[in-house]
Amino acid sequence: MILEEATMTEFTKHLRRTKTIIFPFGTVEEHGRHLPLHTDTLIVHEILKRVVKKRPVFLAPPVYYGVCTTTRKHPGTISVTPETLRRLTTDIVKDAFHKGLRNFILISGHGGGLHMSALREVAEILIEELDGIRIAVLSPYNILSKELSLLTDTPDDSHAGELETSLVISLAPRLVKGRSREEYPKLPKPFVVRDKLKYWRGGVWGNPAKATKEKGARSTSFTV
Repeated sequence: MILEEATMTEFTKHLRRTKTIIFPFGTVEEHGRHLPLHTDTLIVHEILKRVVKKRPVFLAPPVYYGVCTTTRKHPGTISVTPETLRRLTTDIVKDAFHKGLRNFILISGHGGGLHMSALREVAEILIEELDGIRIAVLSPYNILSKELSLLTDTPDDSHAGELETSLVISLAPRLVKGRSREEYPKLPKPFVVRDKLKYWRGGVWGNPAKATKEKGARSTSFTV
């Protein structure tokens, strides 16, 4: 059930069938010059809308804002702090718990380290505070990394590269504006630098030119 489309009567009726709700998380973040700023949100939300047609669960509206570090200085990226993400996530999970839900899946289309860490911190705190809660935190790119890597031809593919471009071509082709050139960040690890744009101008990690609709469709089949 799509949560925001339900009436309170429909919510109560569906709650008798399931106590499970999925919360999608994404970002407003640059994805090169060819993909939309809501790419992370778009991918995870569109795939989950297909999942709920086959599973008796609730699907909550996506949380569009996330923690962006490497892309924070790029045009269009609007980031929140880990504290903000933790507080927002805590509030919505707690209130959903008080409405009778017990099983929570926090699934993020954005796999940034601080972003995922913030979600996991919330889960660790809430399992201590709320009796009877079950909570999972995951990014599909982590749990399906081996399977997804077999679908791409780019060895070090990541942000706005071959896979993400293929997914958006498959899910929302009208939003793909050509292709950005192949690029990889040259950040001077292990140093943390302020001017990340200096080391990663185009905001692409991989080769979007190798993306195809077929690769995107095969990728979604792993999760639906």
